[in-house]
Amino acid sequence: MATQQTSRWRRFRRNPRAFGSLLALGLLYLLSLFAELVCNARPLAVRANGRTYLPFLRHVSENDLFGNGVHAEPDYARLATNAAVRALFAPVRFGPRTIATAASVEPFRRVRAVIRPEVRSGRIDLRPDLTISRQDGAEIFFGAVPAAGTKLTDVAPLPDGLAAALEARFANEAAPAATFALATPGAPETELSLPAYEPRPAPPRTVRLRLRDARAAKAAPVSLLFARVGGVPVPVRASRKAFAALDDATRAAVLEAVEKAFGSVNSPGLPVGGGGGGNGGAVSADREAVTWPFRPIPGHPMGLDAAGRDVFARVLYGTRTALTFGLLLVAWSLLIGIVAGAAQGYFGGWADLAGQRFIEIWSALPFLYVMILVGSVFGRSFGLLLFCYGLFNWIGVSYYVRAEFLRLRKRPFVEAAKCQGLGAWRIIRRHILPNALTPVITLLPFNLVGAIASISALDFLGFGLPPLTPSWGELLQQAQQNTSAWWLILYPSLLLFLTMLLTVFVGEGLRDAFDPKPNSRYR
Repeated sequence: MATQQTSRWRRFRRNPRAFGSLLALGLLYLLSLFAELVCNARPLAVRANGRTYLPFLRHVSENDLFGNGVHAEPDYARLATNAAVRALFAPVRFGPRTIATAASVEPFRRVRAVIRPEVRSGRIDLRPDLTISRQDGAEIFFGAVPAAGTKLTDVAPLPDGLAAALEARFANEAAPAATFALATPGAPETELSLPAYEPRPAPPRTVRLRLRDARAAKAAPVSLLFARVGGVPVPVRASRKAFAALDDATRAAVLEAVEKAFGSVNSPGLPVGGGGGGNGGAVSADREAVTWPFRPIPGHPMGLDAAGRDVFARVLYGTRTALTFGLLLVAWSLLIGIVAGAAQGYFGGWADLAGQRFIEIWSALPFLYVMILVGSVFGRSFGLLLFCYGLFNWIGVSYYVRAEFLRLRKRPFVEAAKCQGLGAWRIIRRHILPNALTPVITLLPFNLVGAIASISALDFLGFGLPPLTPSWGELLQQAQQNTSAWWLILYPSLLLFLTMLLTVFVGEGLRDAFDPKPNSRYR
């Protein structure tokens, strides 16, 4: 048996993908087990009054450190500046339940500047002979102020269809709204529009035409994002190219508006000229609000969740929660499944028949409803969830164990053990069970994948662990409620995918290592 196990281990190690996945998964779990040494709001060690304390392991009060009679926990942020106390902190000074303050986020707030092009417009009133009776702001579209009595055809070529539209209106006939492109040398592209017309008691003496800068109307606003670096506003990487394309005057106006916004004075709209496209416009700047969740910033590389807690700490501690729950659930399910399957497969007869009928009835119970009922009566806890889930998760294991026992119980070595007078449970434990564990061991990683996915799904639905417990599913639930917080869905789902992928690779390696038939290849 030892030689066989050694051979299987060698076959498993010869699979680099499976063995590497096992090492990576083990290192990830080991890191999560010692998460307090990586992410912790409490110091790892404190030296005060000649004594050393370990606050991350046990409660330490101000009275322990200073002897002032105060038994509350000290403010460790201020403790770091106390010369009489030496403290060693973790690399990340945030625990999974530490809530960040607005002051800690304040230096990293950004300002968004938006340049909106000025859409210039004007109007002219025309008589039936196409002479201009009045104009307002039309000079920018004709290069000069059109004098009253000037014919429109003398200052610009008449667009196709405009004469017919005007003739219908002067004839007091119904006409739909119409838009034309007016091309005037030396003037911007002009959009000329006529509103819809309904017949009146008397024909109109003049018809009003509206003029609009067509290119500015089609131009999209330019959005720029700025961060303060060394006290100077600097465009972030995504905005550098667009900012560099602006002319000098526009850049100066943008920087002025951004500087005011960094000083908590939002700019409603400063006029700018050029705007990178030859048109005038206005720039407005608004400072980013401090709201939770908040994007990744220095000190919080994965951002902050909806309660202002560090996502990196929540993800790391959630890894320990998910893997620990998965491993304990698999162990609990294997224990029940092996006992139930062994009893059915070895004894057979009425024991097998009664066991199968019970399993059919038990598996028909709605698991989610049972969890909701148990949670509402007894509350939500890690142990209760593990116990209840294990009561439903053993059924698949029992099927495989039962099948193996039914196959092995008539083998000669089992008959020989019975002839020697060995008891049933000794035969099961010493002779049949070691030979029946192969399918169970190969399925173990896949059961672990299902357990991790289940706890994440229950937390996502709100029926899993208590609210303050860090978990991947709880972060994904926050992401559903805050769709713009991409970091809340990226990091938990990425780690969930990576963990499940590594576990599947390990399962494939175990399946190949325990396969009694050597791998063959057809040519």
